[in-house]
Amino acid sequence: MNKNTVIGSILIAVIVIWWMTMSSNNAKQQAASQAKEKAAAAVAKDSSSDQLVLADKAPEIKAAPVLGDAADSASAVVVDSVASGSAAVAAATAAADSSAADSTANSAAPVVEPRAVTVETDKFVMTLTNKGGKIQSVVVKALADSAGKFPELIQDTALGALDLKLGQADLSEALFDLGDTPDYIKVENDATVKFVFSDKSGKQVVRSYGFTKDGVSVRQVNRFVGFRPTDYELSWKGGMKETEVIPKGKSFGGASYFFSELIFNNTYTVERETFSESKTFNKDEGRIVWAGLRRKYVAMAVQFDEALPVTLAAKPMKVEENEKDPGTYKLALTDEIRGDSLGYDFMVLPLQWQEVEALGKGYEKVIVSGWSWCGADVWFVWICKILLKLLNFFYSIIPNYGIAIIIVTFIVRGFTTPFTVKQLKSTRAMSKLKPQLDEINVKYRSDPQKKQAAIMELYAKNGVNPLASCTGGCLPMLIQMPIFMGLFFVLGRAIELRGMPAFLWITDLSQSDVVWSGFSIPFVMPSGLAILPWIMVVTTYFQTKVTMTGSAGMDPAQQKMMTWMMPAMMFFFSAVMPSGLVLYWIVSNFWSIAQYKIINRGVVPAAGSSKLNGKNVQDAKIVK
Repeated sequence: MNKNTVIGSILIAVIVIWWMTMSSNNAKQQAASQAKEKAAAAVAKDSSSDQLVLADKAPEIKAAPVLGDAADSASAVVVDSVASGSAAVAAATAAADSSAADSTANSAAPVVEPRAVTVETDKFVMTLTNKGGKIQSVVVKALADSAGKFPELIQDTALGALDLKLGQADLSEALFDLGDTPDYIKVENDATVKFVFSDKSGKQVVRSYGFTKDGVSVRQVNRFVGFRPTDYELSWKGGMKETEVIPKGKSFGGASYFFSELIFNNTYTVERETFSESKTFNKDEGRIVWAGLRRKYVAMAVQFDEALPVTLAAKPMKVEENEKDPGTYKLALTDEIRGDSLGYDFMVLPLQWQEVEALGKGYEKVIVSGWSWCGADVWFVWICKILLKLLNFFYSIIPNYGIAIIIVTFIVRGFTTPFTVKQLKSTRAMSKLKPQLDEINVKYRSDPQKKQAAIMELYAKNGVNPLASCTGGCLPMLIQMPIFMGLFFVLGRAIELRGMPAFLWITDLSQSDVVWSGFSIPFVMPSGLAILPWIMVVTTYFQTKVTMTGSAGMDPAQQKMMTWMMPAMMFFFSAVMPSGLVLYWIVSNFWSIAQYKIINRGVVPAAGSSKLNGKNVQDAKIVK
């Protein structure tokens, strides 16, 4: 082998070794790069700098959420294989020192213990817990019971309200730091309670609750320090508790006077929903101004600063203590976070019309509303508002809501009297033709066409409109009905009547007038013996009897059946009605009896046809 051959072989070997080394380094670099990309992609999928990431959980141990981008910790474990020699050693040493420092810092961090803070204002007493930084209890300073105790509004205080979830990280179990906040705060001017949760990287979620002395709302703001989440879920898992005592015995419609509804304002109307299965609202389109829960006399809601495309999901929550309780709902609000914080108002609202209407957010429609397709959510609500104002006006003059109900009933019936008179005149005109109609029915019994022609001829000769039974009878009744229904709803739902006595044995117009709880009628009067329903039966009997007398074309057997059926039906309804409602119906019945007697005074009932006197119409011979 000559010299040139040896040199060439050495050069080739060096080139091969160099090429293999470079290929190996490139492969390692590519592998490291791919590992970084995969780690970053995994982190981006599960979380980003705008989300929370839950740390790994050991069995049966709930780990604290980790705030912000987990890519920092992921990249810390990826070693750059290009580094070599002392540089690689130095980098590894620095990383180890940093990890040890973090471990020391974490072990030295103070342990956050479970705590609660009670805040009292003029309107309510609210308890906040640092477990999730949420509301645990709300006691409204209204609707006191017979012992003077104010009611709790959260059905399950262990679950509470306003749990926060950011991205995939649920903060409901995280313990927030309350600092040196006292356990009890009496609000004299303004007060703020601040909860702070920090993860091991120093990122924070700050939940603050702002209170005023006499406000019905709590300002809840969530700030994010060191990261920015993209979406949230606000959960109300504890439901809402009924403030009134619901009779536990079985009754005919008694539970219908207690309300448990999911409520929300979707910018064009106020929805009041009841359902038995999980349901989602506003998922694909629409905006929500506020959403919450409602019981008979009180509501609570999350109110946003503006209408937002929030998705509202809810599912029923059964109340085990009383099967007659209609139950409540768990709800969740989800949406994007459009700024560096998330803020809203939590409203605690006893449903006093004037106060909730003054808020300007449509809360009065929680008390009573109507179908939006016919505009009843505007004009019917207005009717109810006027009736309630009349009720309160007369109460301000005579401080007795029983007397106020009687006066308002007189005013309403007086206003509708012209319509009733028109209806009676129509009925009377038809009644005068009854003898001739009987003759025609017998004469043309086998020829319907001739019978119809003869009836129309009779109407024409006597100037009677065959449609008068509708235009003169049904139409006036349709005009009156919204007013009667408005008064019915107002008396059944007005918080003003709660605990208000009337006279004699009527001690609470919002409840049945039970005078003896030792005697009850199953399914009818489960709470005890009441007097007003019996008076209702008697007045309804005479009112029906007077109304049915002289009704044109009605068979005597039908009249007799209606005379007895109506009182029986009203007895079942009124036995569990609030006494204010029953009082209204009784007074209205007295008005109807007097009205019919006066209008029909001096009117001689139409006699039967002389041609048919003494004969059985069914057996009369057909005249051809």
